[in-house]
Amino acid sequence: MNDLGDMVRQAQEMRDRFQRLQEELAAVKVEGSSGGGMVSVTANGRQDIVSVRIGKEVVSPDDIGVLQDLVCAAVNDALVRSRETMASEITKIAGGVLPPGLF
Repeated sequence: MNDLGDMVRQAQEMRDRFQRLQEELAAVKVEGSSGGGMVSVTANGRQDIVSVRIGKEVVSPDDIGVLQDLVCAAVNDALVRSRETMASEITKIAGGVLPPGLF
């Protein structure tokens, strides 16, 4: 019975560490960019987009498609960086092993 109690305690500790990590990741900021920095997007470690910066040199009513492509590329870049940050932090908590199905 003691082994079961230890397993439950360890599972609760792991859950608590993951909850703290999620709170910490909310404060982590990563930036993705495109167009040589003309468009940049900041995301937090929970993969929420928190800001978008668009340089005025790419704002042209005659070529909205380029701006849309640059925004999409910058968002995707920021989200990739956010996922990498999250995976790295979770791997640290999980003892060097990324739990299956998270990414």
